[in-house]
Amino acid sequence: MKWRFIAISMLALSLIGCSNNAEPGAESTPNVDLGKVDPAEKVTGAIEVQAFKGGYDIDFYASAAKEFAAKNPGVTATVEGDPRIWNKLKPRVVSGDVPDLMFPGWGMDHWKLATENVLLDLGPALDTPGADGKPWRESFNPQILKLGQLDGKQWTLPYYISLNGWWYNPELFAAKGWALPKTYTELLALCEKIKGAGMMPLTHQGKYPYYLLDGMVLPWIVSSGGQEALTACQNLEPGAWKSPAALKAAQMVEELVAKGYIDPKASSLTHTEAQMDFVLGKVAMIPCGTWLRSEMKAETPAGFKMEFFLAPAVDGGKGDPTAIQVAIEPWMIPAKAKNPKGGLALFKYMTSLDNAKKFIAAKGTLMSIKGSETGDLPEGLKTPAAAYAASKDIWSVRFRAWYPGFAKELENATSALVRKEITAQQFVDRCEAGAETVRNDAGVKKYKL
Repeated sequence: MKWRFIAISMLALSLIGCSNNAEPGAESTPNVDLGKVDPAEKVTGAIEVQAFKGGYDIDFYASAAKEFAAKNPGVTATVEGDPRIWNKLKPRVVSGDVPDLMFPGWGMDHWKLATENVLLDLGPALDTPGADGKPWRESFNPQILKLGQLDGKQWTLPYYISLNGWWYNPELFAAKGWALPKTYTELLALCEKIKGAGMMPLTHQGKYPYYLLDGMVLPWIVSSGGQEALTACQNLEPGAWKSPAALKAAQMVEELVAKGYIDPKASSLTHTEAQMDFVLGKVAMIPCGTWLRSEMKAETPAGFKMEFFLAPAVDGGKGDPTAIQVAIEPWMIPAKAKNPKGGLALFKYMTSLDNAKKFIAAKGTLMSIKGSETGDLPEGLKTPAAAYAASKDIWSVRFRAWYPGFAKELENATSALVRKEITAQQFVDRCEAGAETVRNDAGVKKYKL
């Protein structure tokens, strides 16, 4: 399920990043101001990159590093990766023997690294020229840059991005005369038609309930109450998780379950089992991120079509109907890097518009670089790219990395809701109780959007 599945699986870990007692960077402060690096200064020396080796592999990073070294005589660049790269990086962070550029994956708590002075502030570097000559900051969507900011500093930078939404088969819908639902009322009418045709309208990746949370509950909170409603939830503001917007979202899921529009067996399915039902035409719609096509490529029957659309909007909701959920995978430069200027220069090269377009073509995912989503896109990215381009507002799940225990409680509550074990009111009461526990825990650092 690409990075998304992996990112949320972190909730099962009790140790993320470095030990609370280690404080690896507490005795050191960032020793390089990357904003003062002379763009004309020749990059030299060895550059070490350590990267998470997930669904997109590390071959593109290695190729880019090789090209960069060839364009810069005197530079050697090595790229190494591992599916559990964080296990190799944790002891190195503690010892101070760190790479020059890293993408440590879901098992490393980068916010903890930031607060312990393990990382360089990349904000000043964004005001220096990027690989395309213009200020590097202008290469990125500013809302996406915010996902790497904490306490006014830019600790991490995005590379590829994932969009969350729903998927359907356009050929099936056309053959049946089914219109894509834009509102929840239209969704209910459509589900009744689909059910009447002998097909299950919706499924979800039941054993990983964050799919349903991200695919229905959270976007409907945004749609009902505006992004400010979800921001209040993520900021753990008292009463936010049982607000009218949160309750409305839960009631919508409750109604879909009660009407038999969500496959009742889905709660026992893995992500790939549920997605298999979709690609085999057993269900009409499924919530998932933009990694779906790539993840199910080997299992998808020849000729099967799947397209992306946003969760139907809440009728009369305050939220922008174009709002879209975006997630990033963060890259960073350690404060104790031996060649931080080299790591910076290499990442600038990787984030050039040309390389961003090449990554899209090679890996079939969207990028954080402005303009990269235009032109001839791979099959399956055109509708997500169009939705992203048309969005007037983007949002992201932040609480999952900030408060993993609380996030797990939200997932458990979501599972209970869809299994009819609790009501919508009990769902929001349970979520609010979880938020209250975190609010009252003085040992947990609190974050604000």
